[in-house]
Amino acid sequence: MDRSRRDRFSRRRRSARPLALVVTALALAASGLTAAAPAVAADAELARNGGFEAGLAGWSCTAGAVVTAPVRSGASALKATPAGSDHAKCAQTVTVEPNSTYTLSGWVRGAYVYLGASGTGTTDVSTWTQSADAYKQLSTTFKTGANTTRVQIYTHGWYGTPAYHADDLSLIGPGGPSQPQPPAAPAGLAAGTVTSTTAALSWSASAGATSYAVYRDGVRAATVTGTSATLTGLAPATAYRVQVAALNDDGESAKSAAVTVTTPPGGGGPGPGDGLPAHALIGYLHSSFANGSGYVRMADVPASWDVINLAFGEPTSVTSGDIRFALCPVAECPNVESGAEFKAAIKAKQAQGKKVLISIGGQNGQVRLTTAAARDAFVASVSKIIDEYGLNGLDIDFEGHSLSLDTADTDFKNPTTPVVVNLISAVKALKAKYGKDFVLTMAPETFFVQLGYQFYGVGKWGGQDPRAGAYLPVIHALRDELTLLHVQDYNSGPIMGLDNQYHSMGGADFHIAMTDMLLTGFPVAGDANNVFPPLRPEQVAIGMPASTQAGNGWVSSAEVNKALDCLTKRTNCGGYATHGTWPSLRGLMTWSINWDRFNNQEFSRNFDAYFGS
Repeated sequence: MDRSRRDRFSRRRRSARPLALVVTALALAASGLTAAAPAVAADAELARNGGFEAGLAGWSCTAGAVVTAPVRSGASALKATPAGSDHAKCAQTVTVEPNSTYTLSGWVRGAYVYLGASGTGTTDVSTWTQSADAYKQLSTTFKTGANTTRVQIYTHGWYGTPAYHADDLSLIGPGGPSQPQPPAAPAGLAAGTVTSTTAALSWSASAGATSYAVYRDGVRAATVTGTSATLTGLAPATAYRVQVAALNDDGESAKSAAVTVTTPPGGGGPGPGDGLPAHALIGYLHSSFANGSGYVRMADVPASWDVINLAFGEPTSVTSGDIRFALCPVAECPNVESGAEFKAAIKAKQAQGKKVLISIGGQNGQVRLTTAAARDAFVASVSKIIDEYGLNGLDIDFEGHSLSLDTADTDFKNPTTPVVVNLISAVKALKAKYGKDFVLTMAPETFFVQLGYQFYGVGKWGGQDPRAGAYLPVIHALRDELTLLHVQDYNSGPIMGLDNQYHSMGGADFHIAMTDMLLTGFPVAGDANNVFPPLRPEQVAIGMPASTQAGNGWVSSAEVNKALDCLTKRTNCGGYATHGTWPSLRGLMTWSINWDRFNNQEFSRNFDAYFGS
C-alpha cells in the first residue's frame, strides 16, 4: 500500500511478460529439427495408433478430436484446439528399453506445434514449428537412462493459438510389441447431494485405474483414489460442467460423458465465525504515519467501514520478525488522539460490529521470516500488539521482496521456501491462539497472485521474477483460516486472464478478470495437473484505490458498479465472460479510509448506495 502524497508515482509498475517473449524463451530451450537416425534390425514401431485411424485410442488428450480432413495419410488425423490455459496436449506412454536410442517423428500442421518426449531419464527433448500451412515433419532423437522403461511422447499447441493438426506420429527403437494401456473412461457419472457451495459426485470403477481426476468446466479440480468426490468452493445459483477421467501408471483415459451440476441459491450470509455483514467494506486507516490525505482519528472513521486495518505494524529489521506498532507522532499528525482515546475508540467500533485489525507490512515494511527464530518473534510481537489494543485479528500486507520463491519451489501445494513456510506456520499459530473468532485478511498485489497463472516458480520458467505468484502457497495453505482475500487490483502491469487475453487497469474488465480467476480457480503456470482451487465468494473482496491520488488503477464509481454487476448478477459484463455468478461476493477493499475522506467519501458512499447499506 502506498503512503506518500505522490503514491501513484512512487512504485515501479510491474508488467507481465508478453506471450511472445514466453514463446521465444521456450523456443530457444526446445530442440531443433534433426535428421532421423537410421533404424536397426531390432527397432520397432512403438507408438500406438500414430495415424489416429482408431480414433483417440492409446492417446490421452486434453482437447482433441479425430477429423477426416486435412490428413497427411490414411483417413484420419488429430485436430486439437488450445483454449484458455489448455494448450491441447495429446500424450501416450510407451514402454522402452534402458540405455537405448529412439527416434520420434510426426507430421504437424499449424502455428507453434510441438512434438516431444518426457521421462527419458536423460535429457527430455522437443521440437516445434512456428508456422506450417501444410503438413510438416518434425523429428528428434533421445537416449533413455540406465533405469528408464517408460517414456511419454506428446504433441501440443500453444496458448491462444488456433487449432493444430497432427498425423503419422511415430516412435522407432528397441522394444517389444506389448505396450501400456491407460484405463477406459469411467461410466455412470452422477451427481448426489448438491448444496449452494458443494456437489457430491460418484461414478463406476474403471478396470486398472489407480485414481480418478475430476474436471470442473474443463479444469482439473480434484484427484481421488475412490469412485466418489465432493467438489467444494462452488458458487450459489451456478451451473458447472463436470467430467471424470481414470488414471494409472500408463496414463489418463478419455474424459467421461459430461454431467451438468447446478447449485441452488445461497443464503448470502456471512462466512462461518467471521461476524461480518453479507457485503462488507474494508479500508486501511493511516494510523502510524501521515501523508497528503491527512490523519483520521479512529473515532472519526465513518460507520460505512466494516473492517478497519491499522496501517502499519512494521519490523525492527527485515529479518527479525519483531513487529512494532505506534500511533503517528504529534509532529507529523497534530490531531492524533492519545493512546487511551485510540483504544477506547476501537472498543466503540467493535461494539458496533466493526472489526479492527493490525496490518503488517505495506510498501515500506519488508518482512522476511527466514528462520524459525524470526517466525517465533513474529508470533510473539504480533500477539502483543493484538492484546494491547484489543484487536480482532491480522491483515497480511507483505509487498516488495517479503515473499519470493526459491528456484526449486515449483509446487504451490507443498512449498519449501523458508519465508513462505515460516509465514504459514506463524499465522496458523496465531489462529490457534485466538480461536475461531480471529479475523485473518490478506492484501497481496496481483503480481504475487494472478501472475502465478503464467509464471509461478523460477525453476520452471527460468529467470522469471521469483515473486511471481509467491502468495499462492500462503493463500492455499491458509484457505480454511482465511476470512478475506482482497488482492490489490492496482499498481499492476497487464495480467493474462482465464480468457487468455491480457487485461490492464483502468476499467471494470480488469477487476472482473482478476476476481473471476480467484472464484473459478486456475492451473498454475499452465500445468493442468496443478490447479489452484477456487476460493469461496464470501472470502473474496476486490481491492481498489479510493481516489486518483491513492494509486495507479483508480476507476470511477460507474466502473466499480459494472464490475459488481458482472460478478454478482452476470450483467453489464462488457468484453469478459465470467465462469460463474457469485451473488455472495463479500465486497470491496480500498486504500484507504484517509484517501476516501480526502475524496469526499465517494468510494464508501457508492458502496453504501449499491448494497443498500
